[in-house]
Amino acid sequence: MMQNMKQHQPRTLELLAPARDKATALAALTHGADAVYMGAPSHGARAAAACTVGDIAEVAAAAHRYRARVYVALNTLVYDSETSEVERMIRDLYRAGADALIIQDMGITAMDLPPIALHASTQADIRTPERAREMAAMGMTRIVVARELSIAETTEIHRALPDMEIEAFVHGALCVSYSGDCRASFAATGRSANRGECSQMCRHAYTLTDGEGHILVDNAHLLSLRDLNRSSRLAEMADAGVCSFKIEGRLKDESYVKETVAYYSQLLDRLVADSGGRYRRASVGRSVAAFTPDPSLAFNRGFTQYFTTGTPPKGMALRMACLDSPGAVGKEIGRVVAPLAKGAVKLSLLPGVTLAAGDGLSYTAPDGSVQGFRVNRAEGVLIYLPPGVAAPPKGAVLSRTLDAGRQRLLSRPDTATRTLPLDITLRLTDDGRVVAEAVDSERGLNVTVATSATFADTASTTQTGRRKAPFEKLGATLYTLRDFTDNIDADKFIPASALTTLRRDLIAVVDATAASTYAFPKPGQRAPGARIAGANIANRLARSLSPDGTESAETLHPDGHGMEGERVMTTRYCLRRELGHCLATPAGRRWQGPLSIADAAGNRFRVDFDCARCQMHLIWLGKK
Repeated sequence: MMQNMKQHQPRTLELLAPARDKATALAALTHGADAVYMGAPSHGARAAAACTVGDIAEVAAAAHRYRARVYVALNTLVYDSETSEVERMIRDLYRAGADALIIQDMGITAMDLPPIALHASTQADIRTPERAREMAAMGMTRIVVARELSIAETTEIHRALPDMEIEAFVHGALCVSYSGDCRASFAATGRSANRGECSQMCRHAYTLTDGEGHILVDNAHLLSLRDLNRSSRLAEMADAGVCSFKIEGRLKDESYVKETVAYYSQLLDRLVADSGGRYRRASVGRSVAAFTPDPSLAFNRGFTQYFTTGTPPKGMALRMACLDSPGAVGKEIGRVVAPLAKGAVKLSLLPGVTLAAGDGLSYTAPDGSVQGFRVNRAEGVLIYLPPGVAAPPKGAVLSRTLDAGRQRLLSRPDTATRTLPLDITLRLTDDGRVVAEAVDSERGLNVTVATSATFADTASTTQTGRRKAPFEKLGATLYTLRDFTDNIDADKFIPASALTTLRRDLIAVVDATAASTYAFPKPGQRAPGARIAGANIANRLARSLSPDGTESAETLHPDGHGMEGERVMTTRYCLRRELGHCLATPAGRRWQGPLSIADAAGNRFRVDFDCARCQMHLIWLGKK
């Protein structure tokens, strides 16, 4: 019977939002996130998005009221000299109410840890069931699978480890390399992605040359991928075993988070509603946005589903990259009819488009470069450029990369509300005290408070309906009154002030009960004798868990030099396929290797192709 009941329990689906700071985290929760992930004070893979323990504690207290989670990214390599510091920080994060830590360095599992859940970061490079099993043996309760995995490959991992929570990215920027397996930034600049300091070499413009030095592609953003958008694949991902749908963007601003979180929250609500009880949201509370969310209006480089549906047929380009620019591409809004005098430009706008001062527009110049500018003034189909800005040519297609009006809208504090319904009942005790009972069905709470004073007076007019008013005044709380039942005689007089005090006491007890009954995720345990192969290793604790104790190249070459000839990146993205020159096609065979790329700073990489595994490798050749 118990097994049958378990089978019919709905699976929880979690929308996981990024937060670069406390304000962004709180906005994400209000706009429908079931969980947020924030950077630890140090050792997070986005060093510029570190948060204080105090801020994390405030967000955790707010999140837990909705039964939402707070995960802390501590997902960089830890050096031997830092292990004590990291251990102390983890204890602080545990006391602050963090629900789990997201880690890359498995040496953390050998520390003296409090009972906190551990999630294996995407930096841990989880591509296969075998790797997932290693993570389970390390005590991970959740794995963040590689962005490159298809739905079929994710399903394979879920079938191999049905009890392991699977978190997968659904939206945001893509690393061109398998995460955790990229040392391009470290080789070129000494700044390590595995230490949260990636210099984003993949967003540079490169010139591609063949084995004889002939230029094949000049000055294009050959490694700069479009942004991931799997919004049309949520049901398939859930079927594949994904329980947490992750939005990338711990460096993004609050307006981006509001736009994307509200959008995906609405999609998940529809998925749950249509599932016939198969799924439920991981947190509680109804989020209502005061705007219609549209992620295409937020920062994006154009969208791709990447490898969601699997490896493409040979020779087929999936348009994964944005070769023209590493920045936002925006939405097309019209064309240039003619540049006019005094900085004016006449446009032909698409239906429904209006422009305003402050809008950011971009276009592709005749030389192939992407140019952008801000609108100084707009008057219908006329726009005026800032002084000194060259006008786009006649016929240029314009895209809006920044909507000033949208930014103003999303900067408001009232763009969404999130509330919990309460059912409240009043009754009178035999000795004349008023009792208020609140039922919070979403969190499974039932609390009762009573007045200390007794009431025996009879009113001259009926009190039916009047006692409800003080309990409707919940605007300063996260609650709304759903049902109100008044079981007190209609002629019994009870002062409004007494009912107001009773309401405040009731809400205080509801809050206290919710806090005291919050259940943290259960931590896992590392299996005795467990070992982890192929991990980045930078401390003695991690070495003790590795079969061979091989250190990361970043500790062997601490300044980033001396790595010439070494592989510094592996990616499933293929330049040849993207450019229509797959080696399996006649066009591909016309490009004689070895191919190489170089940026304007002289950083050079050889490009190797492993067609059997459908992978591409970058080999560091040093600087010119």
